[in-house]
Amino acid sequence: MDYVSALLPPVVMAAFFIGLVVTIVKSQGGPNKAKEDAAVDAALARAEAAHQADGAAAPGRS
Repeated sequence: MDYVSALLPPVVMAAFFIGLVVTIVKSQGGPNKAKEDAAVDAALARAEAAHQADGAAAPGRS
């Protein structure tokens, strides 16, 4: 029975990992894709604006 106790943790971890991957793949796209894309685009625009503002405030920085 030692082999069962030795194999159980990796099998359980593998099952949870497979479930995690399946959940991630299923959550991609769908009805919330446009909302998620808009949120990412807004965050990137804010980061770019902040970077541009920092560059304009200190011309010697790059």
